[in-house]
Amino acid sequence: MPTEKTSRHGGDRVAEALQAHGVRAIFTLCGGHISPILSASKARGIRIVDVRDEATAVFAADASARLLGLPGVAAVTAGPGISNTITALKNAQLAQSPVILIGGAAPTALQGRGALQDIDQRPLVAPHVKLFKKITRVCDLGPAVDEAFAVAQAGVPGPVFIECPVDLLYDEVSIRQWYADAAGKGRSLPDRLLRFYLNRHVKKMFHGSHEHAAPQVRAVAAPRASDASLQAALAALAKAQRPLLVIGSQALVLSAEAQHLAQAVAKLGVPVYLSGMARGLLGRQHPLQMRHQRRQALREADCVLLAGVPCDFRLDYGKHVRRNATLIAANRSVKDARLNRKPDIAAIGDAGLFLQALAQAQPAGGSANSRLAPWVAQLRGRDAQRELEIDQQARATGEFVNPIALFRALEQEAGENAVLVADGGDFVATASYVLHPRAPLSWLDPGAFGTLGVGAGFALGAALACPASEVWIIFGDGACGYGLVEFDTFVRHGIPVIALVGNDAGWTQIAREQVKMLHDDVATVLARTNYHEVAAGFGAEGILVRHMDQVPAALARARALAHSGKPVLVNVWLDKTEFREGSLSM
Repeated sequence: MPTEKTSRHGGDRVAEALQAHGVRAIFTLCGGHISPILSASKARGIRIVDVRDEATAVFAADASARLLGLPGVAAVTAGPGISNTITALKNAQLAQSPVILIGGAAPTALQGRGALQDIDQRPLVAPHVKLFKKITRVCDLGPAVDEAFAVAQAGVPGPVFIECPVDLLYDEVSIRQWYADAAGKGRSLPDRLLRFYLNRHVKKMFHGSHEHAAPQVRAVAAPRASDASLQAALAALAKAQRPLLVIGSQALVLSAEAQHLAQAVAKLGVPVYLSGMARGLLGRQHPLQMRHQRRQALREADCVLLAGVPCDFRLDYGKHVRRNATLIAANRSVKDARLNRKPDIAAIGDAGLFLQALAQAQPAGGSANSRLAPWVAQLRGRDAQRELEIDQQARATGEFVNPIALFRALEQEAGENAVLVADGGDFVATASYVLHPRAPLSWLDPGAFGTLGVGAGFALGAALACPASEVWIIFGDGACGYGLVEFDTFVRHGIPVIALVGNDAGWTQIAREQVKMLHDDVATVLARTNYHEVAAGFGAEGILVRHMDQVPAALARARALAHSGKPVLVNVWLDKTEFREGSLSM
């Protein structure tokens, strides 16, 4: 246990609070502004995972939060350390992921005076977080962490930022000596005024710091929809002949409830489409889960329940749902529930709990299975037809590897404990049609922001959150460039991820429509880069695949190497396909 002296150490106060909140790991890139937090956290048994880009640290914290249902924590240094996180922070905000970002800052007395890496961080960060907490006293460090955990999880989850100036983090004796040296011993009036100011400043900084308060872990109750909305939804579903569920990531905010949610969806008996973190909720082959032709199904449905899904571009801003259908929106966010399309029934609260309540409230013997059998059969028949078409497309041969056939092979090879991390455009979108996530919480994608570069960080967070899982990154060759350097991180920390790179030498999702519309491939052409050699240079295993007959052995070898504890990158040269023609989103 820390001594009384170290308990007054600002970094230890932060570490003590993180430990109390059950934090297993902190993702970071080192910096002198935050060193005391990292050292104190390590001393308390919290794993410190240092990466090569601050954005990766936040992406890893994001993935950890989604899988564990506990805010993920990243810590970065001041100034450029913080500015480097902004894309990842915005991604977490739009994905409604509870992330705690701890950022360093210049000494309190030197802020605004040109200190190293000193910028006004509030206007940079505040638009992207639920709370920006600037600390000015040592005694407020621990309570700020307590507050951050509560705010990040309450209502609509999201990221929180805590700004910790460096002079609040080191031990009191050292900081007082630093300020004494800065004050000097001059006898002039300006010198004496400076000493007076700095002495008073230090006194305020350490006021109350000798009184030790234990961390306060606050229970955060999930918001629940009203009984009125529940009864209205029950009535609407009971009379519907062609109801449809669409479940998104927000329904999995309470990740510990995933199995109960899956049981509830099965009990409701309503056909369902799954997106985002909800992929895999019902396993690989549940009869109620539909995978294809969602737009057509939505236009045919007479009652649509969107569970944690807004009417954004993915639903053509609500136009996919026909106007005379009853629209039920279950969402923690009032804004998202009403985005672009006012629902007939707004169930404002946790979408996963709402679905569970619907299943529990069904009248005895009220299962919809027999009544909806023709509707389910129609959708399943359509799905089966599309799967046959995909099988036919998978048989096409060319100079290199057919990406559809590659994913068919991966579908057979990947373990039942596989977690799939999606990072890319065309390659990943193809994977979403072909791969079947195995179980709840086994698919990670960026979410509505469509951010490239999440792969390495998400895989890192997933591997630590679910150490018994087999973690695959589905990398487009463009997206791979963002996180390739993190193979150094995987090797140093013994993280045995498998990266499958779809190498078609281009930003294909953009090139498809750009070339067609503008007759120009400018800025969309890449090289057939030897990504496997780069990974090997960092100490991982690299495998090159150019032809389809090499795929089964390569995937099996990659799994074996990962199971032995070694990270692997499989670089697959792809043929061009027309699988996703006309897929540009606006």
